[in-house]
Amino acid sequence: MKKIIALVGSQRKKGTYDAVLKFGEYLKSYGGIEFETIFLHDYNLEFCTGCKLCFDKGEEYCPLKDDRDILIEKISRSGGVVFASPNYAFHVSARMKNLFDRLAFIFHRPRFWGKACTAIVTQGVFGGNKIVKYLSSMGENLGFHASRGCVLQTLEPTTEAMRGKNDRKIKKAAAAFYKALMNGTPSPSLFRLMMFRMTRTMICRLQSGEYRDYCYFKEIGWFESDYYYPASLGLFKKAMGRFFDFIGRRMAL
Repeated sequence: MKKIIALVGSQRKKGTYDAVLKFGEYLKSYGGIEFETIFLHDYNLEFCTGCKLCFDKGEEYCPLKDDRDILIEKISRSGGVVFASPNYAFHVSARMKNLFDRLAFIFHRPRFWGKACTAIVTQGVFGGNKIVKYLSSMGENLGFHASRGCVLQTLEPTTEAMRGKNDRKIKKAAAAFYKALMNGTPSPSLFRLMMFRMTRTMICRLQSGEYRDYCYFKEIGWFESDYYYPASLGLFKKAMGRFFDFIGRRMAL
């Protein structure tokens, strides 16, 4: 049984919520799926103050004592996550953006590999495709493998034809997400490999026992690994990895 959670950035139980419920129905039809909907407004998540303590010393030093770690635990216990948000001013809702702000230290130290993510965006008119790309990118920065999400038109009153089109998009997104869940962790893209190897090289040159990223990379063994999770790179990506190491060393001079 795989536990899937949907993190909903909407304040209301309307278009975005309805889409998540329908997505969950399609996903559960494959069998072996437990689906939970989580509204971010039900959790106390303060706005990031930009103190950088989570980056420099560790997330446990964050001065904000709220429900951040509860949400991290829910994500950690899941097999995959659906990021669902309405299109607010051509971006995600403030609650969804704040979630990523509060989890930004994980961009430096990805931990959710082996898990899949997808994005559901609801909107009145346009702009949702960029938001889906943003949500997918944020998921990958956290360590997820992102499957193709969907943009749904929910301008009221919603016509029967539009509801049918939305339903087909949700069904297709659920199928792609289920496939990602079952296929496991893929080989990293060249871009993701480059980001890891160049970042690692620059962090290695710090050689500081007080800097959390350096300590974490050393503890996990990332200074010696091909990538931050076990992956079969192949000859070409191995060669590119060494090239990215070289570029990182040049940049760190």
